[in-house]
Amino acid sequence: MCKGCVLDAALRPRPRKAYMKASTTLASAAALGLVAGIGIALPSGPAIAATTPHISEIGYTLETDFIEIAADPGTDLSGWTIGSVTRGGSVQAAENATVVPDGTTVGDSGAVAIEVPITNSVKSGSAAEGEYGSSAFAIDASGALISFDQIGGVPGGKGVTGKSGKYTPNPVVDQEAAPTGAVATGGQSIQLVDGTWTAAAPTPNALPGDDGGSTPDPEDVTPIAEIQGTGAESPLQGQTVKTRGVVTAAYPTGGLGGYYIQTAGTGGAEDATPGASDGVFVYSPDTVNDISIGDYLEVTGTVSERYGQTQISVAASRATVLDEPAEAVKPVEDEFPTDAAAREALEGMLLQPTGDLTVADNYSTNTFGEVVLATGKGVLRQPTDVARPGSDEAKAIEKENLAREVVLDDGATVDYLKDDTDVPLPYLSPDAPVRVGAAATFTSPVVLGFDFKKWRFQPTTRLTGDNAEAVQPATFSDTRQATPGEVGGQVSIAAFNVLNYFTTTGDQVPGCTFYSDREGNPITVRGGCEARGAANAESLKRQETKIVTAINELDASVVSLMEIENSAKFGKDRDAALQTLVTRLNEAAGSQKWAFIPSPAKVPADEDVIRTAQIYQTAEVVPQGESVILDDEDAFSNAREPLAQAYAPKDAAGAAETEKTFVTVSNHFKSKGSGKGPGNEDTGDGQGFSNADRIKQAKSLVAFAGEQQKAAGSNYVYLLGDFNSYTQEDPMQVLYEAGYKDLGSEKTDKSTYVFKGRTGSLDHVLALDASGGQKAGQQKAQAELPTTAYDAVTGADIWSINSVEPLAFEYSRFNYNVSDLYSPDQFRASDHDPVLVGLFDEESDGGSDDADGSDNAGAAADGGAGAAADSGADGGSGASADGGDGASADADGGDQKASAGSDGAQDDADADGGQDGAEGSSSQNDGNTDGEDETDFGYVVGSGNLPRTGSELTLPVSIAAGLVLVGAASVAIARRRRHEGAKH
Repeated sequence: MCKGCVLDAALRPRPRKAYMKASTTLASAAALGLVAGIGIALPSGPAIAATTPHISEIGYTLETDFIEIAADPGTDLSGWTIGSVTRGGSVQAAENATVVPDGTTVGDSGAVAIEVPITNSVKSGSAAEGEYGSSAFAIDASGALISFDQIGGVPGGKGVTGKSGKYTPNPVVDQEAAPTGAVATGGQSIQLVDGTWTAAAPTPNALPGDDGGSTPDPEDVTPIAEIQGTGAESPLQGQTVKTRGVVTAAYPTGGLGGYYIQTAGTGGAEDATPGASDGVFVYSPDTVNDISIGDYLEVTGTVSERYGQTQISVAASRATVLDEPAEAVKPVEDEFPTDAAAREALEGMLLQPTGDLTVADNYSTNTFGEVVLATGKGVLRQPTDVARPGSDEAKAIEKENLAREVVLDDGATVDYLKDDTDVPLPYLSPDAPVRVGAAATFTSPVVLGFDFKKWRFQPTTRLTGDNAEAVQPATFSDTRQATPGEVGGQVSIAAFNVLNYFTTTGDQVPGCTFYSDREGNPITVRGGCEARGAANAESLKRQETKIVTAINELDASVVSLMEIENSAKFGKDRDAALQTLVTRLNEAAGSQKWAFIPSPAKVPADEDVIRTAQIYQTAEVVPQGESVILDDEDAFSNAREPLAQAYAPKDAAGAAETEKTFVTVSNHFKSKGSGKGPGNEDTGDGQGFSNADRIKQAKSLVAFAGEQQKAAGSNYVYLLGDFNSYTQEDPMQVLYEAGYKDLGSEKTDKSTYVFKGRTGSLDHVLALDASGGQKAGQQKAQAELPTTAYDAVTGADIWSINSVEPLAFEYSRFNYNVSDLYSPDQFRASDHDPVLVGLFDEESDGGSDDADGSDNAGAAADGGAGAAADSGADGGSGASADGGDGASADADGGDQKASAGSDGAQDDADADGGQDGAEGSSSQNDGNTDGEDETDFGYVVGSGNLPRTGSELTLPVSIAAGLVLVGAASVAIARRRRHEGAKH
């Protein structure tokens, strides 16, 4: 879970762990005298009267919230309005403001506490300026605003501004709250003492004392182990304690506002207090700037549990640096335990983790400076990728996942994409990616904290990109693979998600709103229009460069594409964006290497704004017949319709080997992020929304693939794409039962997707493991060929260039932070990893009975699609160059559509009307642009002719024959290169 909050969407901005969750208990609006309701013993005796009425105390972490007014005894508060606004500046509901009843006067104590619910969350530190923090206000009977104080924030800084609303009193509107700089932990309030706000035990209906309350200081020192206790929570909660310890870590900046202390001499191999920790966090914004790591302190304060971590809240002047010597603290050097009690016994202590630790998630590294680790070797597996949904095995996997998780944090609570954009990101740099699956090695000690249900390794002071050399406590192995693994075969096929590649950029479509970088420049489409992806030509160029590099390095004979623009939605030729992509690929390759499969004459009447497509290498395969789109509105009304195309490999002479004709079907099923109708609700078994619809789509696909198998007369049928289903989920079972095998899971140990720290495959290439589709006349020719599509497979690889890479490297995060992490390479070109499969062992060649005829047919096919690709490049409808980003949104729910650009979200911009993406895309949205100069994209532009290889012909032959031989030599060399692994 993020450090605080919760919005998970296409680019999800998350509130931070410094937020304080306000009580939602609605007390009587007119109730006064809260002593009985809160159950707090009040100090006896009169207090010194206040000379000017003001808010003196705000209690918002209690069972009953209150705002206290201090004034001279006898002051009449009748008709005053007391209440709170949200962090947005308006009163949320009627109960959040109350009019004080007639006859209410201030008693001898000099204070009256008014019950009123205090809404929303709060935020401390610079991250709160002008934006976050519930604020309390008091308006007198004449309508004058007496006090307007913001919980948290930076004293003297910008506060929340009151905004008009149904329940917001006019005197508050356009007024700016004064940040208190103070936040309370559970059971505390914030109190104004001698002009300074601080957190302490509540004192409703009594003025806070100079010491934050009248409780006398304890005389005896309580050891930290006794404060921590042996359970999950401190046995001394709410009590004032005096204790001593050596400062092991301090955070004067970044929002934590405190430091860790540990009993002198503890740690190392010896445990003097088994079951209890010897370290504790001291929350003390007032003293953190006055102490240093290594100081021996005596502190006095109130014990509480804040989001599961025991802490002592210490006010100004209640921390003393002792002169007496103290034995140094030693880090505990050991493997980090998975048992909760064993971890609890180390809370707040200095650790030097050893043993295996693996990066499990880097999604929020570019936002909150967090790296999720897993104890042991291996990532945290998506349960339904390994076991059947809802099974005991799946539940056991997730239980183990939760036990293995621990977060490597940055010692701060800031959002680097929003609050501290000018502070370089921690952990990440262009030459040192922190990739999922990488091994983490600790080079210096950390302190074990706990926050928002996660154990956290905190560096001993705040870490940023500026001080990483001195402060960063861990290093990570580099697992990058520049090219795919060797898959063998005469030809190859691949599935590649292009992350909402739109050549119609957002600035070309009316109504588009945008996610912007730290300087306000639009980067990706946020919403308001049908475009997704890049906001403008500059952003498209960055996106396109990565995609083009990745596909050319993938080097598959046939590539099935998902999430490419359906240009017909913008009044263009349906293939315009596809044509532009092929043009860019050929420019970068320096030859007319690629062509695309043209749309068939018949397309579904109601299509999504994104579609599937296929491209191929003209030197390696020949399309057989036209493409076909499955037109099944009943099954695919909320998903992209499958696209089928048959191909024949080319032999050494460039002729089509029709006996090896294979059928590819591209797919992009409904995502998990939303659903309507019976069976489409999220049942909690891990399959998300719309499982019933994906099952229906799988059944329709099986029937469609069978029809294409018969039409092609081939047993070699392959289903490729994003099925939005993990390997063991119900839709995949439909395909297995129909005779298909998943090559990614059977022939690799890799996965294609990472979502919320869990690794699994949504993208699949499936091969038919059954025969019977060939034509009778082909049986003899195929006698020495593989019997089934599965038998024809020579190898498979999942090329881990996208899902495991930090989101910060994606084009959609360009210039969101001062760290320049964008690179024009293949890494993080998308959020899904491509799957590559080799077909047909080159050693077994069936020969062709109809080489001439096939070759002529192939030439016609090449001329059709390939020529189409080129013809539009210089100014046709497909010359659109500006394009899209990946509004790939999270698959976990509707509310996650909101914040893709601000941070990023793993969220599926899945709207039921057709903005459906994969389970958890990480970027923002896609855009569109027309008529951009296609030669100015930074690619290597070739001459447009195939490179000439081989020796000069010595016999007098015709020009045509010479071209055939030259082409054959090129093919032979290319295949030999591929087979010998020089490329892969």
